[in-house]
Amino acid sequence: MAELKIGRIMLGMCQTNCYFLYREGEKKVIFIDPSEQGKYLNDKLVENGFEVEAILLTHGHFDHIMGCEEMRRITGAKIYVMAEEKVLLQDPYVNCSAQWAKPCTLVPDVWIHDGDELVFGDKKCKVIATPGHTIGGCCYYFEQDDILISGDTLFLESVGRTDFPTGSMSTLKRSIQDKLLTLPENVKVYPGHGDSTTIANEKQYNPFCQ
Repeated sequence: MAELKIGRIMLGMCQTNCYFLYREGEKKVIFIDPSEQGKYLNDKLVENGFEVEAILLTHGHFDHIMGCEEMRRITGAKIYVMAEEKVLLQDPYVNCSAQWAKPCTLVPDVWIHDGDELVFGDKKCKVIATPGHTIGGCCYYFEQDDILISGDTLFLESVGRTDFPTGSMSTLKRSIQDKLLTLPENVKVYPGHGDSTTIANEKQYNPFCQ
């Protein structure tokens, strides 16, 4: 099987990492967290010969969802998100779009749950519920490729803030300890903001993981 590649487009006022994953030599990509400008993001992919087959959300904050509707309309790709994020997606005050940007709500195509396995062609990932940053935040674990998309749960030597609606620092720490630090240490972590890291690095240097 060809290597799973990951691309990143950083976009928006919060410098959100928008990721796309694909097998080397293939055109179809999984797109994660279209922060805004769905057409711009899709145009960039098309320019490089890619097409979006699915849109996955790590959580429902405005800086991760505002490009979803436009990308779905253009590509026909379905949007996947944890069922617990419904409260964020339905309320622009809870997802902070009303305070920070244009009010935004979203109705996904597929509600997903902890432990679900998502398969798109020869790309497969497991849904790991990691509440804390939001009530229904999650990570996507591509086990056979040692890749974790961590959203705003786990950053390079830090974690996501918990002072927004539905956030909880104690819950976030439990999610990281119980769900993420138990993964193999060589797993590479791609967060919603900032640079990539590894589980080994976070175990050693992240003060929230001690």
